[in-house]
Amino acid sequence: MNDDAKVAANDSQAALLVARMERVPSSRWHVTARLVMGSATFFDAFNALSIAFVLPVLVPLWHIAKPQIGLMISSSYIGQLLGALLFSWLAERYGRVRCAAAATAIFAVMSLACTFAWDFDSLFICRFIQGIGVGGEMPVAAVYISELSKARGRGKFFLLYEMIFPIGLMAAGQAGALLVPEFGWKVMFFVGGIPGIVIACSLLLLPESPRWLIGRGRMADAEAIVSSMERAAKGPLPDPVVTPQAVAVPRRSGRWAELLAAQFRMRTLVVWALWASAYMIANSLNNWMPTLLSTVYKLPLKEALRAASMTNVAQVALLLAAALLIDRVGRKQWMMAAFGLGAVLMGTLAGLFTGDVTMVIILATLSYGLIGSINAVLYLYTPEIYPTRMRAIGTGVATSWLRLSSAVGPTVVAYMLDLGGVATVFLLFVGIAILGMGASSMMIETRNRRLEDISA
Repeated sequence: MNDDAKVAANDSQAALLVARMERVPSSRWHVTARLVMGSATFFDAFNALSIAFVLPVLVPLWHIAKPQIGLMISSSYIGQLLGALLFSWLAERYGRVRCAAAATAIFAVMSLACTFAWDFDSLFICRFIQGIGVGGEMPVAAVYISELSKARGRGKFFLLYEMIFPIGLMAAGQAGALLVPEFGWKVMFFVGGIPGIVIACSLLLLPESPRWLIGRGRMADAEAIVSSMERAAKGPLPDPVVTPQAVAVPRRSGRWAELLAAQFRMRTLVVWALWASAYMIANSLNNWMPTLLSTVYKLPLKEALRAASMTNVAQVALLLAAALLIDRVGRKQWMMAAFGLGAVLMGTLAGLFTGDVTMVIILATLSYGLIGSINAVLYLYTPEIYPTRMRAIGTGVATSWLRLSSAVGPTVVAYMLDLGGVATVFLLFVGIAILGMGASSMMIETRNRRLEDISA
């Protein structure tokens, strides 16, 4: 068989394997993969937010100034930026599963290392290194779950997995409110670290993404995994339907520069703007709320922590709504509506209610829930718009914008608080939400389309 014939045979086999994956309904096989990878994502979220519930204790204990609060929050996000870029690059070359496991191990080990911190500088360094693992796990996990999903119902399948992240945030909030006042700040890092080490080992038992194996030309390995998916399905399966858009095995790996090539440039710029705007609001709110309520509004520590933890309860509720509706209304319409309504609520807070702590809690909680649902939809949408050869790179670079905005955001909030108070902070968020709504109007719609067809 000559080279052209071999290429054609590989492409034909690749198209058939994808068609076989697309006909398999969700089964215990998919649920197991989603739960194991989701466990890593749960503790990724827990570790990302744990600092917010540690700082109200450490600020008076270590005499930390307001600008240092922003820097401490930002330290993890700087590490996350490096982790997102590094592990997305590694995931294209060495696979999704191994890279997710390595990233999980890093953030788990460094969570335990945080318990040995003795001052601002030592905790800053530990959180920075931990951030490399936190930033590396999420985009690789999102790509893995996306590549296991079939076209029809992918939004619901993915967002039910993605709910694990805000549940992890919610758990961090509840644990912080209940455990920190009783057992001290170190308990948050113990809870975040010990299970993570076990989960990192469990990840290595997951099957690799068949789509990644196909992209690497490893047809026999992909065939074995697709066959295991088929065996796990209950009842007879329909015949595979190979669509006209043939799945060609790529002749090269994805490159960073290809993100801004003519075919992908607009998609890339739009998702960069969406990640930056959504997370500038969400993570600034999430990380600052406990300290804001305890220092500006003088709530007792336990009450401030409990009130701040409700933002993640709201996010879980709205994300459940998104999971049930996203395949009907589409990614684009959900994003525009969430940004727009979030801007209205935050504008109302800034204009009328900054002096009323109850209304601040209610409106900030609802606003965070809306913007937080956008964050989850972005993890669904971003892997959808790139081909397999560059899906991890595209997702990793996109999430690096959330790290940048999350690193800058808390420091900007500290500056705005000193400059003009709480109202100024929320007016800034309103402007960012309006920019996000404009960017979401330029999205392409991906609901119920095969990944291979979207990127064709």
